[in-house]
Amino acid sequence: MRRLQASAAAAALLLGACDGSSPMPAPTPTPAPTPTPTASTVAYDPENCFTQTVPGTGGQTLRGMIVPDTLKLDLTRPSGFPNGRDLDDPVVDILLSMLFLDLNVTGQSTQTFANLPLNPPGNDRPFTTTFPFLAPPQGTPPLAATTGTSFDFRTDPDSSYTRVDRMGVPAVATTLIGSPVKSAYNDSNPSDDVAGVYRAEMTDDLDKLNRAIGDDLERIGLKLCARKL
Repeated sequence: MRRLQASAAAAALLLGACDGSSPMPAPTPTPAPTPTPTASTVAYDPENCFTQTVPGTGGQTLRGMIVPDTLKLDLTRPSGFPNGRDLDDPVVDILLSMLFLDLNVTGQSTQTFANLPLNPPGNDRPFTTTFPFLAPPQGTPPLAATTGTSFDFRTDPDSSYTRVDRMGVPAVATTLIGSPVKSAYNDSNPSDDVAGVYRAEMTDDLDKLNRAIGDDLERIGLKLCARKL
């Protein structure tokens, strides 16, 4: 009985809609979804990072320190990266501070990243007291037949050695040289750096790094040396 009543009511509504006595209500339009805003990409001009003077280097700019990509030592100043390097110098952290941070801002320095508490307090193995002073390797890697005793670094010509990687200023090759260019960079010479062969590559890669993490660095209160475009 209830099913018949429901059917009769439905039929009455349909008939009313057809004869004009009771128009069907207009359907409520479904609101269009609000589009998700697309995050805008901020471009940077990192030239100021390359040209700013690095404190404690005798007035050198970052570009002057990494071009050519060789480790430089001024015997009139205290040693320690970027003036030469000690084995326990946090060279990567120091270089990243110079690449990203405005070193003229109070509270920021070449040691800003090195002073982060998440960094290990030292090498996992103590250094030795004799040349080459490096700690023993982990595991049992293959060693040279002469264990390095056949080299005389003071007198042997460059032709006695084979370059495997460019590590004059550690982290330049890994930070400022993109993957498609790394092999060419490792095979080239510091004279190519002076000629400006990799200048555009370094600028482009530092721009990409700023786009990737620049906002994160600013969010924790750091001031970038790169200028937003």
